Amino acid sequence: MNNFEYSFATQKSSKEIFKLLLDVDRWWSGIHNETIIGKSNELNDEFSFSAGGGMHFTRQKLVELIPNKKIVWQVTESNLSFLDNRKEWEHTKLAFHLVEKEGKTDVTFTHIGLAPQIECYNECSTAWTHYLHSLETKLNGI
Repeated sequence: MNNFEYSFATQKSSKEIFKLLLDVDRWWSGIHNETIIGKSNELNDEFSFSAGGGMHFTRQKLVELIPNKKIVWQVTESNLSFLDNRKEWEHTKLAFHLVEKEGKTDVTFTHIGLAPQIECYNECSTAWTHYLHSLETKLNGI
């Protein structure tokens, strides 16, 4: 299975990036009238994400946290009204890996379970690319 993945490098430290990523509203917003409710600072924190006038609703739980290195959310609930299988994201994972090297930080996002063979792949990977490019631009001051 080829999961959706997006990577980039930035001059920002992994500590700065890690802090920003835990504040989900700072990077997963600004494109489709999103609403984010809940927390994402400590293990087992949960937040909901809705966008597109209710077309996308998911609930995420923070399941793995390695300070300044890794963040993983498990999607515990999914209602994607634009799909035949509205629960397609359930049990998928949203993961960030941060690696500092040579004065830069490599940032890799992987949506584990979002693969080309599922219905949402084209639309969802396009949306992820927009959000993550926006994050990259913000971090690199472009």
